[in-house]
Amino acid sequence: MKYDPIDASLFMINRKKFMAQMKPKSIAVFNSNDIYPISADSTMPFQQHRDILYLSGVDQEESILLLFPDAINKEHREVLFVRETNDHIAVWEGEKLSKEQGTKVSGIKNVQWLSNFDKVFFDLMTEAETVYFNTNEHYRQSVETQTREDRFILKCKEQFPAHSWARSNPILQQIRGVKEPQEIALMQQACNITEKGFRRILQFTKPGVWEYEIEAEFLHEFIRNRSKGFAYTPIVASGNNANVLHYVVNNQKCKAGDLILLDVGAEYANYSSDMTRTIPVSGTFTKRQREVYDAVLRVKNEATKMLVPGTLWAEYHKEVGKIMTSELLGLGLLDKSDVKNENKEWPAYKKYFMHGTSHHIGLDTHDYGPLKTPMKANMVFTVEPGIYIPQEKFGVRLEDDVVVQAKGAPLNLMKNIPIEAEEIEEIMLGK
Repeated sequence: MKYDPIDASLFMINRKKFMAQMKPKSIAVFNSNDIYPISADSTMPFQQHRDILYLSGVDQEESILLLFPDAINKEHREVLFVRETNDHIAVWEGEKLSKEQGTKVSGIKNVQWLSNFDKVFFDLMTEAETVYFNTNEHYRQSVETQTREDRFILKCKEQFPAHSWARSNPILQQIRGVKEPQEIALMQQACNITEKGFRRILQFTKPGVWEYEIEAEFLHEFIRNRSKGFAYTPIVASGNNANVLHYVVNNQKCKAGDLILLDVGAEYANYSSDMTRTIPVSGTFTKRQREVYDAVLRVKNEATKMLVPGTLWAEYHKEVGKIMTSELLGLGLLDKSDVKNENKEWPAYKKYFMHGTSHHIGLDTHDYGPLKTPMKANMVFTVEPGIYIPQEKFGVRLEDDVVVQAKGAPLNLMKNIPIEAEEIEEIMLGK
Protein backbone atom coordinates (compact mmCIF):
# COMPACT_ATOMS: atom_id res chain seq x y z
CA MET A 1 0.00 0.00 0.00
CA LYS A 2 1.20 3.52 -0.68
CA TYR A 3 -0.30 4.95 2.50
CA ASP A 4 1.22 4.81 5.97
CA PRO A 5 -0.04 1.99 8.23
CA ILE A 6 -3.22 2.76 10.17
CA ASP A 7 -3.24 1.93 13.87
CA ALA A 8 -5.35 -1.21 14.47
CA SER A 9 -7.15 0.50 17.35
CA LEU A 10 -9.46 2.19 14.82
CA PHE A 11 -10.71 -1.14 13.48
CA MET A 12 -11.06 -2.56 16.97
CA ILE A 13 -13.32 0.38 17.87
CA ASN A 14 -15.35 -0.09 14.68
CA ARG A 15 -15.90 -3.80 15.36
CA LYS A 16 -16.95 -3.07 18.92
CA LYS A 17 -19.57 -0.59 17.68
CA PHE A 18 -20.91 -3.06 15.13
CA MET A 19 -21.06 -6.04 17.48
CA ALA A 20 -22.85 -3.98 20.14
CA GLN A 21 -25.87 -3.80 17.81
CA MET A 22 -25.96 -7.44 16.73
CA LYS A 23 -28.77 -9.74 17.83
CA PRO A 24 -28.04 -12.50 20.40
CA LYS A 25 -26.47 -15.64 18.95
CA SER A 26 -25.77 -14.03 15.60
CA ILE A 27 -22.87 -14.19 13.13
CA ALA A 28 -21.87 -11.44 10.72
CA VAL A 29 -19.72 -12.18 7.66
CA PHE A 30 -17.92 -9.64 5.46
CA ASN A 31 -16.21 -10.55 2.18
CA SER A 32 -13.54 -8.70 0.24
CA ASN A 33 -14.24 -7.59 -3.31
CA ASP A 34 -13.40 -9.61 -6.38
CA ILE A 35 -10.65 -8.57 -8.74
CA TYR A 36 -12.75 -7.76 -11.79
CA PRO A 37 -11.66 -8.91 -15.29
CA ILE A 38 -11.39 -6.65 -18.33
CA SER A 39 -10.53 -9.20 -21.05
CA ALA A 40 -7.77 -11.69 -21.86
CA ASP A 41 -5.61 -11.73 -18.71
CA SER A 42 -6.24 -8.06 -17.85
CA THR A 43 -7.97 -6.99 -14.67
CA MET A 44 -9.07 -3.76 -13.07
CA PRO A 45 -6.94 -2.53 -10.15
CA PHE A 46 -8.14 -4.08 -6.90
CA GLN A 47 -10.36 -1.97 -4.69
CA GLN A 48 -11.21 -3.37 -1.28
CA HIS A 49 -14.83 -3.58 -0.16
CA ARG A 50 -15.20 -0.66 2.19
CA ASP A 51 -17.09 -2.57 4.89
CA ILE A 52 -14.47 -5.26 5.53
CA LEU A 53 -11.83 -2.51 5.37
CA TYR A 54 -13.77 -0.42 7.91
CA LEU A 55 -14.00 -3.34 10.32
CA SER A 56 -10.57 -4.95 9.85
CA GLY A 57 -8.15 -2.69 7.98
CA VAL A 58 -7.38 -5.56 5.60
CA ASP A 59 -6.75 -4.14 2.14
CA GLN A 60 -6.28 -7.43 0.29
CA GLU A 61 -8.34 -9.65 -1.98
CA GLU A 62 -9.80 -13.03 -0.92
CA SER A 63 -10.30 -12.06 2.72
CA ILE A 64 -13.25 -12.76 5.02
CA LEU A 65 -14.11 -11.28 8.41
CA LEU A 66 -16.36 -13.25 10.78
CA LEU A 67 -17.88 -11.69 13.91
CA PHE A 68 -19.69 -13.85 16.50
CA PRO A 69 -19.89 -12.04 19.86
CA ASP A 70 -21.70 -14.93 21.61
CA ALA A 71 -19.41 -17.73 20.43
CA ILE A 72 -18.79 -20.27 23.17
CA ASN A 73 -15.08 -20.28 22.43
CA LYS A 74 -13.76 -16.73 22.89
CA GLU A 75 -11.27 -17.29 20.06
CA HIS A 76 -14.19 -17.53 17.63
CA ARG A 77 -15.73 -14.13 18.47
CA GLU A 78 -13.54 -12.42 15.89
CA VAL A 79 -11.93 -14.43 13.11
CA LEU A 80 -10.08 -13.10 10.09
CA PHE A 81 -9.47 -15.34 7.07
CA VAL A 82 -6.78 -14.36 4.56
CA ARG A 83 -5.39 -15.96 1.44
CA GLU A 84 -2.57 -18.37 2.19
CA THR A 85 0.67 -17.05 0.78
CA ASN A 86 3.81 -18.85 -0.41
CA ASP A 87 7.10 -18.15 -2.16
CA HIS A 88 5.57 -18.46 -5.64
CA ILE A 89 2.89 -15.84 -4.87
CA ALA A 90 5.51 -13.57 -3.32
CA VAL A 91 7.60 -13.67 -6.51
CA TRP A 92 4.74 -13.11 -8.97
CA GLU A 93 2.34 -10.86 -7.02
CA GLY A 94 4.33 -9.51 -4.10
CA GLU A 95 4.00 -9.96 -0.38
CA LYS A 96 0.61 -10.93 1.05
CA LEU A 97 -0.49 -10.82 4.66
CA SER A 98 0.86 -13.53 6.94
CA LYS A 99 -1.20 -14.52 9.96
CA GLU A 100 1.00 -12.36 12.16
CA GLN A 101 0.65 -9.39 9.84
CA GLY A 102 -3.11 -9.91 9.71
CA THR A 103 -3.19 -9.55 13.50
CA LYS A 104 -1.02 -6.44 13.39
CA VAL A 105 -3.21 -4.75 10.79
CA SER A 106 -6.59 -5.66 12.30
CA GLY A 107 -6.04 -6.29 16.00
CA ILE A 108 -7.70 -9.71 15.54
CA LYS A 109 -5.81 -12.49 17.31
CA ASN A 110 -7.43 -15.41 15.47
CA VAL A 111 -6.22 -15.17 11.87
CA GLN A 112 -6.62 -18.27 9.69
CA TRP A 113 -6.07 -19.21 6.06
CA LEU A 114 -9.07 -18.77 3.81
CA SER A 115 -9.09 -22.48 2.98
CA ASN A 116 -10.26 -23.17 6.54
CA PHE A 117 -13.33 -20.88 6.36
CA ASP A 118 -15.97 -23.47 5.39
CA LYS A 119 -14.99 -25.79 8.23
CA VAL A 120 -14.96 -23.05 10.88
CA PHE A 121 -18.16 -21.46 9.60
CA PHE A 122 -20.08 -24.76 9.64
CA ASP A 123 -18.96 -25.40 13.21
CA LEU A 124 -20.03 -21.93 14.39
CA MET A 125 -23.38 -22.11 12.61
CA THR A 126 -24.31 -24.97 14.96
CA GLU A 127 -24.19 -22.37 17.76
CA ALA A 128 -25.73 -19.44 15.86
CA GLU A 129 -29.37 -18.62 15.17
CA THR A 130 -29.01 -15.60 12.87
CA VAL A 131 -26.62 -14.62 10.07
CA TYR A 132 -26.01 -11.00 9.09
CA PHE A 133 -25.61 -10.59 5.34
CA ASN A 134 -23.77 -7.55 4.02
CA THR A 135 -26.08 -6.23 1.31
CA ASN A 136 -25.52 -2.94 -0.54
CA GLU A 137 -28.43 -0.65 0.32
CA HIS A 138 -26.91 2.74 -0.49
CA TYR A 139 -29.55 5.08 -1.89
CA ARG A 140 -27.49 5.57 -5.07
CA GLN A 141 -26.42 1.98 -5.66
CA SER A 142 -26.97 0.45 -9.08
CA VAL A 143 -25.04 -2.82 -9.09
CA GLU A 144 -25.42 -5.27 -11.97
CA THR A 145 -22.48 -7.60 -11.31
CA GLN A 146 -22.53 -10.50 -8.86
CA THR A 147 -20.13 -9.88 -5.98
CA ARG A 148 -18.39 -12.22 -3.56
CA GLU A 149 -20.97 -11.13 -0.98
CA ASP A 150 -23.77 -12.14 -3.36
CA ARG A 151 -22.25 -15.58 -3.92
CA PHE A 152 -21.75 -16.09 -0.20
CA ILE A 153 -25.37 -15.19 0.54
CA LEU A 154 -26.70 -17.64 -2.04
CA LYS A 155 -24.46 -20.43 -0.78
CA CYS A 156 -25.28 -19.75 2.86
CA LYS A 157 -29.04 -19.75 2.31
CA GLU A 158 -28.76 -23.04 0.45
CA GLN A 159 -26.62 -24.72 3.12
CA PHE A 160 -28.41 -23.32 6.17
CA PRO A 161 -32.07 -22.78 5.24
CA ALA A 162 -33.33 -23.06 8.83
CA HIS A 163 -31.35 -20.10 10.15
CA SER A 164 -32.68 -16.56 10.37
CA TRP A 165 -31.24 -13.79 8.22
CA ALA A 166 -30.49 -10.18 9.14
CA ARG A 167 -28.92 -7.19 7.35
CA SER A 168 -25.63 -5.58 8.28
CA ASN A 169 -26.40 -2.43 6.34
CA PRO A 170 -28.69 -0.66 8.84
CA ILE A 171 -25.94 -0.95 11.48
CA LEU A 172 -23.23 0.17 9.06
CA GLN A 173 -25.30 3.16 7.92
CA GLN A 174 -25.40 4.37 11.52
CA ILE A 175 -21.83 3.72 12.63
CA ARG A 176 -20.03 4.55 9.36
CA GLY A 177 -21.89 7.85 9.18
CA VAL A 178 -20.22 9.11 12.39
CA LYS A 179 -16.46 9.27 12.00
CA GLU A 180 -13.81 8.47 14.58
CA PRO A 181 -11.00 11.04 15.10
CA GLN A 182 -8.55 8.76 13.25
CA GLU A 183 -10.89 8.71 10.23
CA ILE A 184 -11.20 12.48 10.17
CA ALA A 185 -7.41 12.72 10.29
CA LEU A 186 -7.16 10.42 7.25
CA MET A 187 -9.75 12.49 5.41
CA GLN A 188 -7.81 15.62 6.28
CA GLN A 189 -4.74 14.02 4.71
CA ALA A 190 -6.73 13.31 1.54
CA CYS A 191 -7.87 16.95 1.49
CA ASN A 192 -4.30 18.16 2.00
CA ILE A 193 -3.17 16.15 -1.03
CA THR A 194 -6.05 17.59 -3.03
CA GLU A 195 -4.90 21.07 -2.03
CA LYS A 196 -1.42 20.37 -3.41
CA GLY A 197 -2.92 19.23 -6.69
CA PHE A 198 -5.13 22.30 -6.97
CA ARG A 199 -2.30 24.74 -6.26
CA ARG A 200 -0.26 22.95 -8.91
CA ILE A 201 -2.89 23.39 -11.63
CA LEU A 202 -3.52 27.03 -10.72
CA GLN A 203 0.03 27.70 -11.87
CA PHE A 204 -0.25 25.34 -14.84
CA THR A 205 -3.53 26.43 -16.41
CA LYS A 206 -3.54 28.88 -19.31
CA PRO A 207 -5.36 29.29 -22.63
CA GLY A 208 -4.62 26.40 -24.98
CA VAL A 209 -4.08 23.63 -22.41
CA TRP A 210 -6.27 20.57 -22.75
CA GLU A 211 -8.62 19.33 -20.05
CA TYR A 212 -6.79 16.00 -19.93
CA GLU A 213 -3.49 17.80 -19.31
CA ILE A 214 -5.00 19.36 -16.18
CA GLU A 215 -6.25 15.91 -15.14
CA ALA A 216 -2.71 14.58 -15.57
CA GLU A 217 -1.26 17.36 -13.40
CA PHE A 218 -3.65 16.46 -10.59
CA LEU A 219 -2.81 12.76 -10.86
CA HIS A 220 0.92 13.45 -10.81
CA GLU A 221 0.65 15.45 -7.61
CA PHE A 222 -1.71 12.97 -5.95
CA ILE A 223 0.45 9.91 -6.55
CA ARG A 224 3.65 11.63 -5.49
CA ASN A 225 1.95 12.28 -2.14
CA ARG A 226 1.12 8.62 -1.41
CA SER A 227 -2.38 8.60 -2.86
CA LYS A 228 -3.52 5.87 -5.25
CA GLY A 229 -5.00 8.70 -7.29
CA PHE A 230 -8.50 10.04 -7.75
CA ALA A 231 -11.19 9.25 -5.19
CA TYR A 232 -13.68 9.25 -8.08
CA THR A 233 -13.67 9.88 -11.82
CA PRO A 234 -12.45 13.49 -12.19
CA ILE A 235 -14.42 16.22 -13.93
CA VAL A 236 -12.38 18.84 -15.80
CA ALA A 237 -15.06 20.78 -17.64
CA SER A 238 -14.18 23.95 -19.51
CA GLY A 239 -16.70 26.38 -20.97
CA ASN A 240 -20.12 24.91 -21.68
CA ASN A 241 -18.93 21.44 -20.62
CA ALA A 242 -19.53 22.56 -17.03
CA ASN A 243 -23.26 22.36 -17.71
CA VAL A 244 -22.98 18.57 -18.09
CA LEU A 245 -23.04 17.50 -14.45
CA HIS A 246 -21.13 14.26 -14.94
CA TYR A 247 -18.82 15.36 -17.73
CA VAL A 248 -15.82 13.03 -17.50
CA VAL A 249 -14.32 12.75 -21.00
CA ASN A 250 -11.97 15.71 -20.30
CA ASN A 251 -10.91 15.97 -23.95
CA GLN A 252 -11.43 19.60 -24.95
CA LYS A 253 -9.04 22.55 -25.29
CA CYS A 254 -9.42 25.28 -22.68
CA LYS A 255 -10.10 28.63 -24.35
CA ALA A 256 -9.26 32.16 -23.25
CA GLY A 257 -12.15 33.80 -21.43
CA ASP A 258 -13.77 30.51 -20.40
CA LEU A 259 -14.17 29.06 -16.93
CA ILE A 260 -13.10 25.53 -15.95
CA LEU A 261 -15.15 23.57 -13.44
CA LEU A 262 -12.85 21.14 -11.57
CA ASP A 263 -14.56 18.40 -9.54
CA VAL A 264 -11.52 16.46 -8.38
CA GLY A 265 -10.46 14.80 -5.14
CA ALA A 266 -7.61 12.61 -3.95
CA GLU A 267 -8.06 9.45 -1.94
CA TYR A 268 -5.75 8.54 0.92
CA ALA A 269 -5.79 5.14 2.66
CA ASN A 270 -9.10 4.51 0.84
CA TYR A 271 -10.68 7.63 2.40
CA SER A 272 -12.10 10.18 -0.04
CA SER A 273 -11.89 13.89 -0.50
CA ASP A 274 -14.34 15.66 -2.79
CA MET A 275 -13.46 19.17 -4.01
CA THR A 276 -14.94 21.42 -6.65
CA ARG A 277 -13.44 24.72 -7.73
CA THR A 278 -14.19 26.88 -10.76
CA ILE A 279 -11.32 28.90 -12.21
CA PRO A 280 -10.79 31.26 -15.17
CA VAL A 281 -8.67 29.91 -18.01
CA SER A 282 -7.07 33.32 -18.55
CA GLY A 283 -6.46 33.95 -14.84
CA THR A 284 -9.17 36.56 -14.30
CA PHE A 285 -12.96 36.39 -14.08
CA THR A 286 -15.16 38.54 -16.28
CA LYS A 287 -17.66 40.80 -14.49
CA ARG A 288 -20.55 38.38 -15.14
CA GLN A 289 -18.53 35.29 -14.22
CA ARG A 290 -17.54 36.96 -10.96
CA GLU A 291 -21.16 37.85 -10.14
CA VAL A 292 -22.23 34.24 -10.52
CA TYR A 293 -19.12 32.95 -8.74
CA ASP A 294 -19.69 35.16 -5.71
CA ALA A 295 -23.35 34.15 -5.58
CA VAL A 296 -22.42 30.46 -5.45
CA LEU A 297 -19.80 31.16 -2.78
CA ARG A 298 -22.37 32.97 -0.63
CA VAL A 299 -24.75 30.00 -0.89
CA LYS A 300 -21.95 27.62 0.04
CA ASN A 301 -20.96 29.68 3.07
CA GLU A 302 -24.53 29.91 4.33
CA ALA A 303 -25.18 26.22 3.69
CA THR A 304 -22.05 25.30 5.64
CA LYS A 305 -23.33 27.12 8.73
CA MET A 306 -26.40 24.85 8.79
CA LEU A 307 -24.37 21.64 9.22
CA VAL A 308 -24.89 21.35 12.98
CA PRO A 309 -26.24 18.59 15.22
CA GLY A 310 -29.99 18.22 14.95
CA THR A 311 -30.31 19.42 11.34
CA LEU A 312 -32.52 17.27 9.12
CA TRP A 313 -31.01 16.59 5.70
CA ALA A 314 -34.27 17.10 3.79
CA GLU A 315 -35.10 20.37 5.58
CA TYR A 316 -31.53 21.56 5.08
CA HIS A 317 -31.88 21.22 1.32
CA LYS A 318 -35.12 23.21 1.39
CA GLU A 319 -33.38 26.04 3.25
CA VAL A 320 -30.47 26.03 0.82
CA GLY A 321 -33.01 26.22 -2.00
CA LYS A 322 -34.45 29.41 -0.51
CA ILE A 323 -30.99 31.00 -0.36
CA MET A 324 -30.25 29.94 -3.93
CA THR A 325 -33.59 31.36 -5.10
CA SER A 326 -32.64 34.75 -3.63
CA GLU A 327 -29.28 34.69 -5.41
CA LEU A 328 -30.82 33.72 -8.75
CA LEU A 329 -33.27 36.62 -8.46
CA GLY A 330 -30.33 38.93 -7.83
CA LEU A 331 -28.54 37.61 -10.92
CA GLY A 332 -31.60 38.14 -13.09
CA LEU A 333 -31.87 34.44 -13.88
CA LEU A 334 -35.26 34.23 -12.14
CA ASP A 335 -37.97 36.83 -11.66
CA LYS A 336 -40.67 37.03 -9.01
CA SER A 337 -43.28 35.46 -11.28
CA ASP A 338 -41.06 32.38 -11.76
CA VAL A 339 -40.99 31.89 -8.01
CA LYS A 340 -44.67 32.71 -7.49
CA ASN A 341 -45.78 30.18 -10.09
CA GLU A 342 -43.20 27.48 -9.32
CA ASN A 343 -43.98 23.79 -9.00
CA LYS A 344 -43.33 22.94 -5.35
CA GLU A 345 -42.11 19.50 -6.42
CA TRP A 346 -39.52 21.12 -8.71
CA PRO A 347 -38.91 24.67 -7.47
CA ALA A 348 -37.89 27.44 -9.87
CA TYR A 349 -34.27 27.46 -8.68
CA LYS A 350 -33.88 23.88 -9.93
CA LYS A 351 -33.61 25.21 -13.49
CA TYR A 352 -30.11 26.45 -12.61
CA PHE A 353 -29.23 24.28 -9.56
CA MET A 354 -30.64 20.82 -10.15
CA HIS A 355 -28.64 18.61 -7.78
CA GLY A 356 -28.41 18.26 -4.01
CA THR A 357 -26.14 20.37 -1.83
CA SER A 358 -24.60 17.74 0.44
CA HIS A 359 -23.90 14.04 0.84
CA HIS A 360 -22.00 11.95 3.38
CA ILE A 361 -18.33 11.39 2.55
CA GLY A 362 -15.78 8.99 4.02
CA LEU A 363 -14.51 5.63 2.80
CA ASP A 364 -16.85 6.13 -0.14
CA THR A 365 -17.20 9.47 -1.89
CA HIS A 366 -20.96 9.06 -1.52
CA ASP A 367 -20.56 7.41 1.84
CA TYR A 368 -22.89 5.42 4.03
CA GLY A 369 -24.74 7.47 6.61
CA PRO A 370 -28.31 8.07 7.78
CA LEU A 371 -30.26 10.73 5.90
CA LYS A 372 -33.66 10.60 7.61
CA THR A 373 -32.52 11.25 11.18
CA PRO A 374 -30.93 14.40 12.67
CA MET A 375 -27.27 15.10 11.92
CA LYS A 376 -24.76 14.17 14.61
CA ALA A 377 -21.34 15.45 15.59
CA ASN A 378 -18.47 13.97 13.54
CA MET A 379 -20.58 13.28 10.50
CA VAL A 380 -18.77 14.58 7.40
CA PHE A 381 -20.67 16.16 4.52
CA THR A 382 -19.81 17.83 1.26
CA VAL A 383 -21.24 21.29 0.60
CA GLU A 384 -21.54 21.83 -3.16
CA PRO A 385 -23.97 24.40 -4.56
CA GLY A 386 -23.74 25.37 -8.22
CA ILE A 387 -25.31 27.59 -10.84
CA TYR A 388 -25.38 26.28 -14.42
CA ILE A 389 -26.21 28.63 -17.29
CA PRO A 390 -26.10 26.89 -20.70
CA GLN A 391 -27.30 30.03 -22.48
CA GLU A 392 -24.20 31.85 -21.19
CA LYS A 393 -21.96 28.81 -21.82
CA PHE A 394 -20.55 28.46 -18.31
CA GLY A 395 -21.35 26.96 -14.96
CA VAL A 396 -19.96 27.46 -11.46
CA ARG A 397 -19.81 24.91 -8.64
CA LEU A 398 -17.87 25.17 -5.38
CA GLU A 399 -17.44 22.30 -2.94
CA ASP A 400 -15.76 21.64 0.40
CA ASP A 401 -15.78 18.73 2.86
CA VAL A 402 -17.14 19.70 6.28
CA VAL A 403 -17.26 17.99 9.70
CA VAL A 404 -20.29 18.54 11.93
CA GLN A 405 -19.02 19.69 15.36
CA ALA A 406 -20.63 19.01 18.75
CA LYS A 407 -20.26 22.72 19.54
CA GLY A 408 -19.33 25.74 17.48
CA ALA A 409 -18.93 26.23 13.76
CA PRO A 410 -18.53 23.25 11.40
CA LEU A 411 -14.93 22.22 10.63
CA ASN A 412 -13.99 22.74 6.99
CA LEU A 413 -11.36 20.17 6.01
CA MET A 414 -10.63 22.25 2.89
CA LYS A 415 -10.24 25.61 4.59
CA ASN A 416 -6.71 25.95 3.18
CA ILE A 417 -7.69 25.30 -0.42
CA PRO A 418 -8.04 28.65 -2.26
CA ILE A 419 -11.65 29.57 -2.96
CA GLU A 420 -11.96 33.35 -2.85
CA ALA A 421 -11.88 34.75 -6.38
CA GLU A 422 -9.13 37.25 -5.57
CA GLU A 423 -6.80 34.57 -4.20
CA ILE A 424 -7.36 32.32 -7.22
CA GLU A 425 -6.59 35.20 -9.59
CA GLU A 426 -3.47 36.20 -7.66
CA ILE A 427 -2.05 32.67 -7.77
CA MET A 428 -2.89 32.19 -11.44
CA LEU A 429 -1.33 35.53 -12.42
CA GLY A 430 1.75 34.90 -10.24
CA LYS A 431 1.20 37.91 -8.00
